[in-house]
Amino acid sequence: MAEPTAADGGSPAPRVVAVVVAWNRAELLGRCLDGLDGQTRRPDAVVVIDNASTDDSPRVAAGHPAVTEVVTMPTNTGGAGGFASGIAVACHRHGADLVWIMDDDTVPGPGALEALLDARERYPRPTAVLASRADWRDGREHPMNTPRARFGATREQRRDAARLGCRPIRSASFVSILLDARAVRDEGLPLSDYFLWNDDFEYTTRLLRFREGLYVPASRVAHLTERFGGTSADPGPRFRLEVRNKVWMFTRSPALAGWERLLYGASTLRRWAATFRASSDRAALRSGLRRGLRDGLRRGPRRNARVLAGTPVEADVLAVEGGR
Repeated sequence: MAEPTAADGGSPAPRVVAVVVAWNRAELLGRCLDGLDGQTRRPDAVVVIDNASTDDSPRVAAGHPAVTEVVTMPTNTGGAGGFASGIAVACHRHGADLVWIMDDDTVPGPGALEALLDARERYPRPTAVLASRADWRDGREHPMNTPRARFGATREQRRDAARLGCRPIRSASFVSILLDARAVRDEGLPLSDYFLWNDDFEYTTRLLRFREGLYVPASRVAHLTERFGGTSADPGPRFRLEVRNKVWMFTRSPALAGWERLLYGASTLRRWAATFRASSDRAALRSGLRRGLRDGLRRGPRRNARVLAGTPVEADVLAVEGGR
């Protein structure tokens, strides 16, 4: 179902700006952009944040007909900085009503955006986040990207979502989600200092603490990671960042209620235990655990305005977040 337009006598269709964060995966980036170009309802603009790629990604992005703007970062700001930058550019420079975000290894199916917009239009209340179903290469749903169900959703919320083939969610990954720009302006951007791991968990739970979100299985994308697996895969030395960011999340973020900190904290400890059991280098994980706890407790994440100062998106970040 297409959204009504002014010509139809309905409300103007929302302006959708897609944001793709790219880093050294030129071939996959090309497939992602082809997917955006082939949408039954195309985004009104496409912004590519190139995280200082050293491969052919800048050329692929600049030469693709779907792309409206390429923003080249001076250094790799990670997924967190890339999405913070892209969402700021989409809202400030391109006047987005809705921001559709994804990594460069995500290939949206032809009806992915239309299905998200259809669910948004038919749901009886405003939604801050709508999440696509992400499949792996063989068509199985990717466990890394399955949204967390909203524990404690009301009967009305469950009923209204089920009528659309959806379900209420509490968080989602950054692999194909549609964000309401009003919620972005209210809550700010993803925290760039998270760099890697848990940036999507912190941000979407922050957006959805007092707002509604939906998992929309009719919206299908392929997430072409090298391996099929969830978040308990052995992270090696990067475990430090997982630990540090979880400490930040549970001690400093306003995203979770007190009981949720206990619930998700217990879940995190179980997952870390599974990671240790499956690891072939537990010494590296123990080192990462010590360093992550130290770093997370020593200080909190810096403001985006500081992390992204001097980059091409500095003014956009300030326009969206102000002094936050």
